[in-house]
Amino acid sequence: MNEILAHRLFRDDIADGILELVEQNPDIATRSKYFLRREQLDSTQRHSKATDMVGKDLLIELFQAAEMRRWNDKLCPVPLTELDKQAHKMTIAYVLGKFAEHSSDFSWIEIIEGGLFEYFERLTLTDLKPQIFERIKANEETYNELKAEVCARFRPLVSDLNGLDKRFEAYLFRPRDTISRKVLDAAHFYATKWEFDIIERENTGDYELDEIRRGLQRRQEALADVEGLRYLALFPTYRSFVDLCGRLRFQVRWGQLYRVPRTSVLGHMLIVAIISYLFSLEIGACTKRCANNYFTGLFHDLPEVLTKDIISPVKRAATGLDRFVKDFEQEEMERRIYRPELIPKAWQPEMRMFTEDEFVSKVTIDGQVRHTTSDEITASYNRDPYNPVDGELVKAADDLAAFMEAYLALQNGISNAELQNAVREKKRFYSEKTIAGINFNDVYKELR
Repeated sequence: MNEILAHRLFRDDIADGILELVEQNPDIATRSKYFLRREQLDSTQRHSKATDMVGKDLLIELFQAAEMRRWNDKLCPVPLTELDKQAHKMTIAYVLGKFAEHSSDFSWIEIIEGGLFEYFERLTLTDLKPQIFERIKANEETYNELKAEVCARFRPLVSDLNGLDKRFEAYLFRPRDTISRKVLDAAHFYATKWEFDIIERENTGDYELDEIRRGLQRRQEALADVEGLRYLALFPTYRSFVDLCGRLRFQVRWGQLYRVPRTSVLGHMLIVAIISYLFSLEIGACTKRCANNYFTGLFHDLPEVLTKDIISPVKRAATGLDRFVKDFEQEEMERRIYRPELIPKAWQPEMRMFTEDEFVSKVTIDGQVRHTTSDEITASYNRDPYNPVDGELVKAADDLAAFMEAYLALQNGISNAELQNAVREKKRFYSEKTIAGINFNDVYKELR
């Protein structure tokens, strides 16, 4: 891990920018740890450039939040991790975004990328208590130094991804006041409040509870103009959908095996969504294709909240069992989500696209959903009117996320035959796979 941390410190774009800033303002050098770091890097490392677009360093970073405990100074009946919080936040952002997507300044891409950028920020700053963080934000100079730390850590890892690194920097240092950003703020608030409601019952008499409660109330009042929050307050069915998504925090993947880090079904869904989106940028996907791939990744395991996570060896143990489970999942989705209208009817075709035949590539032509291939989408349907989704690419992201779960456990010293077999099988399966122009042998080759 130390090698990885050292490798990601600075590349040309970050280091040279800071050097220019210091040369123009020499006094910054005395208080900037970033300048000192740059001087410590050898010339080879300083001039290295990422060649892999979605590489090992970034994949490992995405899993760091799986072991970051939230509310760790409070009694928690279940572990509450940063990865799960961010995943729940993005499912809530989808719900709130659907109520806001008619607004002229709303953008699903801004929701997706804003969520990713804020995830990067939390990976760096999550140990700061909210009270301290709010004070830091009030001090512009100190807050900018913290943001520079976040930028230095993650910008090199997303370079060459269709300008994502530049948009990341702009999001941190030149924020725009848009409805999309307010939706993300509201989703962040709601996910935090959802956690607080859990721990509040276990911490009766805690001297901080009243202060936290008042802070959440102030935040809710500041977000009163977010239409989706009003709908969640008015309609218990919509709240039930958000709660249902949140319950996937409590389902641990690979439940029969000891692993570090341990990941929940909900956290896994976010990892798959992020990887799917990054792959989409890599292949030059149109806006709708990028968003569809992300949200298919984010919701692809939603039916498991109704059926629980069934591990792959069990699904393969009997002929037809996988299809039986899929049919049962669809029946349960119909009975417990669609018919009771936990989400509005107008959203249901889209949710079906995300959760049914989720690993099949699809386009919509003349109002009809048609199965196709990712290569065919790239060749003929890579435009928003076709509403394309790369099920094959999402499946590859799902497998890569599962591979990383096993790979990281092995790297952390947990020797287990089943984990070793999972790593070998995935590498073997993707050794000659190219999907939508991405050579997956190159992706796995770095993960030795």
